[in-house]
Amino acid sequence: MKANQTIQITTPYITLGQLLKLANVIGNGGEAKSFLATHEVLVNGEADNRRGRKLYPGDEVRVGGEAFLIGA
Repeated sequence: MKANQTIQITTPYITLGQLLKLANVIGNGGEAKSFLATHEVLVNGEADNRRGRKLYPGDEVRVGGEAFLIGA
């Protein structure tokens, strides 16, 4: 499955919580912990529920039917 959306970043990395907010999956950063506890999120094909997980350009995150690619 190809990424539905590319999230461009200008920093070396962003966290999984920041990505969820930028992609409008959650409304604010405070929702990240509860969202990750109740939804499956795949980072590069592996389940991950750490909101502090560092994501770098080239990483792919899947949430439900959505796929997000981190771009530089």
